[in-house]
Amino acid sequence: MLHIKNLVKRYGELVALDHLNLDIREGEIFGLLGPNGSGKTTAINCILALLKYDKGSITVMGKEMHPDSYELKRQIGVVPQNVAVFDQMNVQANIDYFCGLYVTEKEKRKQLVEEAIEFVGLQDYRKMMPAKLSGGLLRRLNIACGIAHKPKLIIMDEPTVAVDPQSRNRILEGIQELNRQGSTIIYTSHYMEEVEQICSRIMIMDHGRAIATGTSDELKQMIRTGETIHISGIDLKQEHLAVIETLPHVFWTDYDEEKTLTVKCTAGKHNLIRVLNYLQEQEIEFGQVTSERPTLNDVFLEITGKELRD
Repeated sequence: MLHIKNLVKRYGELVALDHLNLDIREGEIFGLLGPNGSGKTTAINCILALLKYDKGSITVMGKEMHPDSYELKRQIGVVPQNVAVFDQMNVQANIDYFCGLYVTEKEKRKQLVEEAIEFVGLQDYRKMMPAKLSGGLLRRLNIACGIAHKPKLIIMDEPTVAVDPQSRNRILEGIQELNRQGSTIIYTSHYMEEVEQICSRIMIMDHGRAIATGTSDELKQMIRTGETIHISGIDLKQEHLAVIETLPHVFWTDYDEEKTLTVKCTAGKHNLIRVLNYLQEQEIEFGQVTSERPTLNDVFLEITGKELRD
């Protein structure tokens, strides 16, 4: 569906994309992650031929993308991070306008607009102006405007920013339904749980390069962390912490002011049991205990060394 080879984009001395390579298969929901300034937005703008790049090639649906590739662009839908609708038009008129950029036949467009309204659940709001919509409904309108023409490739740039949990679930379910209907989707988000929930494969970018690509499980196998143990309400002395640090598979510990112990271990059996056995031997009392397998956020932090929400 999409093939990017050795893509380079410079802004003076700044290298925004540094020989980026990317392959997205037809039928995927592909997650694109990276800290601010990693090159995600630049890559998307290059894919859409909105930016000229210095080197490399971009092929979409088997054809090289150019600024005048209008037939190709008609098969692409974009849902931008910043809501892009007309305040002077009601819900239905907005969707009709954006659909009309791709579909000129009036009767066909009317049907597509109606399907888009039903798809995002805006039937009761079709005559309302955007300013009267809640944040979640406005996001749904933004999505409807980007997908009404039934594109084969949809780029969604953080479509759930600042929406309530109910609207977020509705949007995520809608994205999965679009995928079931045949659309390939590129999805960016700062919410790791969303990406892990809906994306078939994920790429982590930093400094304009792809630094890790794979399924959620494959990415988790790339990092050192196999288990994270949290123990609250515990009084520890430095000598106790020093012993815990020597236990098999333990490679990192933290004991904070709130008397919570955090232990990171590589993958292995009985990590938690070893820690608890030691505490019992030393007659050390403690409160709540949790053990977690690595999350996508752990992968991101370990690979990039950065918080995604920087």
